[in-house]
Amino acid sequence: MAQQRRVQLSTQRPTSTVYVLGTELSLDVCGSAPKDAVTFHVQGTPGVKLYVVQETESIKLPSTVCRWPLAPSTEVLLAMDALSKDVGDEKVRVSYFGEAGGVPVGRAMLYLTCVEVSLDADTNRSGAVSRTLLDKTTWTWGPDGHGAILLVNCDRDDPKAEQMDNHDTTIRSYADLKDMSQMVLRTRGPRTIFTGHRLILHVDFGDADKVGVFYGGNSVALEEYKHVLGGSKLTYAVKPSRHQEESTFYVEGLVFPDIDFSGLVAFHVTLLESSEKGLLETPIFTDTVVFRVAPWIMTPNTAAPLEVFVCSIDNNEDFVAAVGALAEKAKCPLTICPPPENNQDRWIQDEVEFGYVQAPHKTFPVVFDSPRDRGLKDYPVKTILGPDFGYVARKVPEHASSLDSFGNLEVSPPVTVKGKEYPLGRILIGSSFPRFGGRRMSKAVRDFLVAQRVQAPVELFSDWLMVGHVDEFLSFVPAPDQKGFRLLLASPNACYQLLKEKQEEGFGEAVMFQGLEREPKPTISEILANESLRKFNSYAQMCISWNRDVLKRALGLAEPDIIDIPQLFQGNTDTGARAFFPDMVNMLVLGQHLGIPKPFGPRVGGQCCLEQRVRELLEPLGLTCTFIDDYFSYHVLQGEVHCGTNARRKPFAFKWWHMVP
Repeated sequence: MAQQRRVQLSTQRPTSTVYVLGTELSLDVCGSAPKDAVTFHVQGTPGVKLYVVQETESIKLPSTVCRWPLAPSTEVLLAMDALSKDVGDEKVRVSYFGEAGGVPVGRAMLYLTCVEVSLDADTNRSGAVSRTLLDKTTWTWGPDGHGAILLVNCDRDDPKAEQMDNHDTTIRSYADLKDMSQMVLRTRGPRTIFTGHRLILHVDFGDADKVGVFYGGNSVALEEYKHVLGGSKLTYAVKPSRHQEESTFYVEGLVFPDIDFSGLVAFHVTLLESSEKGLLETPIFTDTVVFRVAPWIMTPNTAAPLEVFVCSIDNNEDFVAAVGALAEKAKCPLTICPPPENNQDRWIQDEVEFGYVQAPHKTFPVVFDSPRDRGLKDYPVKTILGPDFGYVARKVPEHASSLDSFGNLEVSPPVTVKGKEYPLGRILIGSSFPRFGGRRMSKAVRDFLVAQRVQAPVELFSDWLMVGHVDEFLSFVPAPDQKGFRLLLASPNACYQLLKEKQEEGFGEAVMFQGLEREPKPTISEILANESLRKFNSYAQMCISWNRDVLKRALGLAEPDIIDIPQLFQGNTDTGARAFFPDMVNMLVLGQHLGIPKPFGPRVGGQCCLEQRVRELLEPLGLTCTFIDDYFSYHVLQGEVHCGTNARRKPFAFKWWHMVP
């Protein structure tokens, strides 16, 4: 429905007004009528379309009816299709008649100037701003959806800058402008009209702290770009150029969607008219365009790796070399975080999670910094943040627990659950549920993840573990079939079954941890005879089985989609479970290449039977298993290969705005 405005007429003097293309004017024919008038006649110049509306009937003029009764139910509407060449070049005349008819008892003249005022963005998501018939005031999801998209400008394009680009009000480089979305104000028609009418660009008070808008006028020089809207600036008076019909503004997001911000932001341009000097201006037209701030998106293990991260600390040279060799096999660059930057903190998986943001015109990676804040706390800001590499964090008012570390933050590959598609997968976080009390990921982080909307989080039970991270009992690997992946779950039952098989084959005296100095060397038979260990692993299996059922429901999985990886745990229900031998599901997945913690299992026929079983399970999927010794450098400190590495991965080919949350 066209935007409509009511225009007051006068029989005392001519009235002039601006008509904005695409709107509708309603003429107040009754309000200006002489007191003895009972009918009226209306006519316009060729550029004006006139309609008389009576009750629910609309009659286009001219018609066979010459005079219309003056009644509250009678309305005159007008529209125009062509821009004016001069001010007031189209006219409407209303003639009023008394009971006797004949000579008019009064006349009202309306002079019209048709202009175009349009605020446009990339509403059709093509990567460029264009005019559209789509409703710019709404934002819809799905492949046929519409609505403009805004990136949080959370990188630092100028390496010399002290803060992120969304924390300042200065344009430091053309690269900074490319991170922003364009918003174009079009003003066409006689230019003198725009000297007598003001155009105001404005943003709602509740949205002002979420966005920044920059404008450079007709210049391309960086120093000419000024911050004109956002923060404390709610309005900006636009002065259309005499020679240019378009003004291009650059819009940046300042914050991500969160519990108190849906992600939607509206911008408006309003044309103001002043009837006489000294009087307040009145709005005669407003155009609105709505943007959605792009969410932060995680990538699953199954996505192609682009860069592997590992920390170099005292006495982990062999581990770093093994990870480097695996990365080389996968043809993936390796980034080593040196001791001065990691402060002997080896757990880079716990410190950060790599994701990305995307709009039709731009995609760039964004690192999510966990609240754990240990030795690596400065690494994301000082080293990772940079040109086209963004940063986001959530501070927690309460003390961060182990569950706030990002080994407790994973995401599944794309899944379909009972017909509901999750084309970007579902986030998986560990919690204390179903246990009463216990540890949970902080509310600030959970709220942030939920608010992104595109990877609906699933809470799993991880508080049974000493460290409490989901990556201690699950992982995903690629598979060459329609499903595209397998879920790997740590399985005490599968481990006991394997050890029982080997005992029955006559290998009961084969020992664990062969080649590891100062470590006990229990035999297969001793492990099977250890009742307290068996009882504890029965408890661990129950906890994992609970998660298995949750994952099957939440991810739409069937049993063939799940592979049980032999694993034993030790500990007690008070302090929590930890891996009895290196936890093989805690692996680094680089395409077809897997970096798996070396379990140091019993050797049967010259081979570790645990390694052999894992190869039998995974190699038929086309995967290559490389077992990495992390025993003294990570395992004894309650972590493994995945905990000590990280990977930035290729964004999804699927565009997030095509989904329906």
